[in-house]
Parts: sequence; structure tokens; C-alpha cells
Amino acid sequence: MSARWGVTKAPPRASGGIVLTTARISSRHFSRFISGGTESRAYDGEEGILINNGSGNMDINEIARMAGVSRATVSRFLNNGYVSQEKRKLISKVIKETGYVPSQSAQQLRTGKTNLVGIIIPKINSQSVARMVAGITERLSGTSYHTLLSDTHNDPDEEIRCLRVMADRPRVDGVIFIATVVTGEHIAALKALNTPVVILGQHVKGFSCVYHDDYRATFDVAKIALRTARHPGYIGVRDDDVAAGAMRHRGFIDACHAAGIEPAPEAQATGDFSVESGYLCCEQIMDAVPETDAIVCATDDMAYGAITCLREYGHTVPDDVQVTGIGDSELSRILMPSVTSAHLFYKTSGREAAKMLLEAMDDGDEVPRQLKIGYEIYGRNSTR
Repeated sequence: MSARWGVTKAPPRASGGIVLTTARISSRHFSRFISGGTESRAYDGEEGILINNGSGNMDINEIARMAGVSRATVSRFLNNGYVSQEKRKLISKVIKETGYVPSQSAQQLRTGKTNLVGIIIPKINSQSVARMVAGITERLSGTSYHTLLSDTHNDPDEEIRCLRVMADRPRVDGVIFIATVVTGEHIAALKALNTPVVILGQHVKGFSCVYHDDYRATFDVAKIALRTARHPGYIGVRDDDVAAGAMRHRGFIDACHAAGIEPAPEAQATGDFSVESGYLCCEQIMDAVPETDAIVCATDDMAYGAITCLREYGHTVPDDVQVTGIGDSELSRILMPSVTSAHLFYKTSGREAAKMLLEAMDDGDEVPRQLKIGYEIYGRNSTR
């Protein structure tokens, strides 16, 4: 029987329980023997495992023959092109029965696509980042895309290096960058990418972004403590992280002004997102301004540290000092006292970022889009 690619197959013979199929390959093919069978790959980039070694491996031509459709129809199916529902069912049935897996390298050569999405994260041990990544992978599940995760350990230079590596050659079809600090070097590296990119967690002009309403969330959660507090303090993070730093700090300051309060500079400290920094910053504030009666924290983790510090120094939460956080992590609901916090829908933002990236990758939509995600406030036992 003569195959399309000039391959003439001889009758199979048995060897040690494995069915071997020999083949005479034209000059368009390269062949070698592996695991008792012959593997052949086409130079023009088409899929090409031509041997059935007993495990169900076969080529695109055989899939087409078994499904009763053309080779071109199978190729469109494998590359997410249009195929009628009836033929799609036939091809799916054959692929499921045979266990056929198309050659990824051949598909990449032909289409220029890797079917990989790069996700650059600031740190892997962050609950907010974990929820974002969960949303991303949930949305990508069921598509042809897989994820490549890069943990930069909160190092801006490493973030830039990762962006440059992904721009160097088509390693990925798209990038989701969970951003903290965004510098001019970041912008240059983002512009150099040859693939679609979505920035998650920061609002950066000129790029597709999914971000949170950090200012309003902090303003509203601070208002709860300011109903009874007159000497508020604040534990934040560095202001060059615009979302978690500058926007949340501004939300606190404006909430104080709306309540007719001018917060003392000595009652405001900068941490690094961690529980330990929340403890140390709280200690610093209480030493400098002992009459502090509320501490608004830019993250839940720093709020946990502040509560621990207050307890150890003999203060009762919330009777002596109220504490609020941002993020609404699971611990905020079960700690004693439970923590008043703003829920920022991190998982939803991850899903929306992945959706935005899929539209850019699959539909060629290059128009930058910005999506601001809302929030909910949960008043709990750490405030009065």
C-alpha cells in the first residue's frame, strides 16, 4: 500500500510480543529504529510517527483513514481550526481509542506556536499569587495551552531577565506578568516581547492589564476602624509597588482625612508583606505613638504580625487597638480574633487575565484592554 509521503509499508511481523512495521522511506523522510519499531518524521513539519508498535501510536494519515475524513480535516482539528461537529466527533473517537498524541515539535515547526503560556510571578509562597495562578490555570484548562512558571523571588532584575529570555525566541505564545514594581526597564522588556502580554496586579498604560481597586478597598476597610478610632496607624509596603504600596497608602490617608483626622507620620511604617515585618512595624508604631488605637495594614499577613505583637505587649484586639488587613485570606476567617479585611477576588483576576490573553493569542486581538476588579469588605472581630 502506497502512502501519501512515499512510504511503502510491508506486512507487520511479530518480535517478542511487539508488532514491528518496516517501511521504505522516500528522501523526504528521516527514519530510525526505536524500541523495536521505526519512527519517521517529515521534513516539511507534518506530524509523523508512522509506526504502530502495539501502543496505539500512528500518524495523521492513519487517523484520517480510520475516521473516514481527509488528512486536511484532521490537521485542522489538531490545530483548532474549523471542523464540522460530525467530523469532530469521528476524529475525537479515533484519537481516544488509539491514544494518538500529535508531535509537538512538528506542530511548532508548521504553525510557529509552542502552546506554552509564560507566567512570571514575584514569589511562589504568597496566598494572593497562588490564588491568581489558580485562576489562570483553571481558565487555561481544556485549551491546548500549558503553563511555564517563573518565580522571580521579588527580584526586579530577575523579572526583567525572564521577560528578555521570553522575548529572545518564540519560547511561549503569550505571557502573564504578575507585577509588583514596574520600572522603565520593565516597560522596555515588555515592549520587546514578540508575543501578547497581560499584566496582572498593576495598571500600566499602553498594555493589557487586569488589576484591583486597591485604593477604594483600603479606603473602605479603614473607614470601619475609623468609626471609633482617633489615633490610627498604618503598616504598608514600598510605594514603588504602586498597587499594594502607593494606592493602599493613599486610601488610608484619604479615609483619615474624610474622618477629620491627620495621621501621625510616626504611626506609619513600611513592611515587606511578611508576618514578621507586621510584628516589627507594629512594635515601632506602638513605641513611637503609644496612644495608637487602630492599625490599618496593607496585607493580611502583616495584620497577623501586628495582632501577635499587640497581644505580646498586653493590648487587647479590638478593645484597645483595632486591626484591619487586605486580601481576605483563609486565616483571616479562622484566627482569634478573625480579621476585618477586603476581599480582592484574586482568583477571578487570574481567570480574567487568562481570558484576555487567550483572546489576544487566538484571535490576534492587539488592542490593549484594562479591567479593574471589584472588592468586598468583611467586618470581623478585629474591629469594633
